[in-house]
Amino acid sequence: MVESTGGEAGSAEEAAAAEVLDRPLPEGVRRRVVQIVSDGFGGLTVGELPPQLRQYARFTPTRRMKFAGNAMAAAVESETLFRQRIAERFREAQPELCGALDAGSPPPAADPLDVAAAAYVLRPVGWVKLVAAAGEEAQRADAERVDEETRAELQSLRDRLAEAQAHTKAETERLRAELDTAKREGDAVHRKLRAALSDVKRGEAAVRKAQAEAEAVRSEGQAQVSAAESETRRVKARLGEAEAALEASRRAAREGRSVEDMRVRLLLDTVLEAAQGLRRELALPPVSARPADSVDAVEPGRMTPKDIAARALHEHDPAILDQLLALPQAHLVVDGYNVTKTGYPTMPLEKQRLRLLGSLSQLAAQTGAEVTCVFDGAELAAPVLLAPPRGVRVLFSKAGVTADELIRQLVRAEPSGRPVIVVSTDREVADGIAKAGARPVASVMLLKRLSRG
Repeated sequence: MVESTGGEAGSAEEAAAAEVLDRPLPEGVRRRVVQIVSDGFGGLTVGELPPQLRQYARFTPTRRMKFAGNAMAAAVESETLFRQRIAERFREAQPELCGALDAGSPPPAADPLDVAAAAYVLRPVGWVKLVAAAGEEAQRADAERVDEETRAELQSLRDRLAEAQAHTKAETERLRAELDTAKREGDAVHRKLRAALSDVKRGEAAVRKAQAEAEAVRSEGQAQVSAAESETRRVKARLGEAEAALEASRRAAREGRSVEDMRVRLLLDTVLEAAQGLRRELALPPVSARPADSVDAVEPGRMTPKDIAARALHEHDPAILDQLLALPQAHLVVDGYNVTKTGYPTMPLEKQRLRLLGSLSQLAAQTGAEVTCVFDGAELAAPVLLAPPRGVRVLFSKAGVTADELIRQLVRAEPSGRPVIVVSTDREVADGIAKAGARPVASVMLLKRLSRG
């Protein structure tokens, strides 16, 4: 009886060994096989492991699944003895499933992937069919899952499409409402534009009328000027006649007073002789000026008015500044940063101030004029420790007061009639101080004068 059972077991193993899987192991079955090998791995000694798996002997089951999965799957496929040892450990862990597989009737409620993995490791008769059936079941489950996901995605797309259509409809209605509003606003703008054009035309007509009136006033003014010039010429003619009559009367009076003139001449000679004696007594020098020297005429070697006009200075010539500073009691007021940022803007502010003040000190010594240099206090990050150079007054504007306003205050403080020269390129400053009676000068002119030394 025992011999018969041993023969049947041997024939079963030979039949199972004759079965060959003709397709790749399904991925789901492969993962379950690796799990079975990893669970039975720890019950084997290092010597019972294939050489390629011995390096993973001390790994935990999780790390072994992660790093040795491919190696364990390959060892189960190629190493029969290793597979049998894993099968023995699996029989100890899952005796009911293994018994059912040996009997050829796997439990109906068992997971097909677990059944196929166990059949792959145990290799009972018909294990290839079990693996293939598990693969087909897994494919069918995957197809059903994909189909379900596709249906869900299709439904989601339908819902999104309906939502998009509703949104598009609402957006279309909103845009139509905005378009209607824009049309109404456009009509209102067109009406306003037409009204504005009418106003412009009326304004142009008023301008033309004003121009015509101004032209009439100009013509009338020119006529009045011509009449005034004619009256002036007439008055001058009458004045000439009166002067001629006056000269004639004087001449007649001189002729009538000849005796008196003689007496006066005698007295005059006496006075002259007394004066000559006094001159000798006081040793007075002879008179160098003569009455003829007082007559206005052009002498040889002197400039005529035309020569003087030809030698007139250009408005940007630094010599004009020299002429202004040569006036009696001249006062030169300099907008400091306006000059330095025009002449040497790349230098630090401290060096800009020192360079300008040094040049102004030389100019004050050369001309004798009063010099005041004004800087904007807003440019300062801290109080300035500065010793003003000789002949130059240095002022910084207070908080809330600009350098331009400080310059205007300086100009207003001067008495009317004193020559005040303000150096600044700021047009607003130049116009303001010119109205106050000061003379504006561009910063470039001062820089040219200072560069001349």
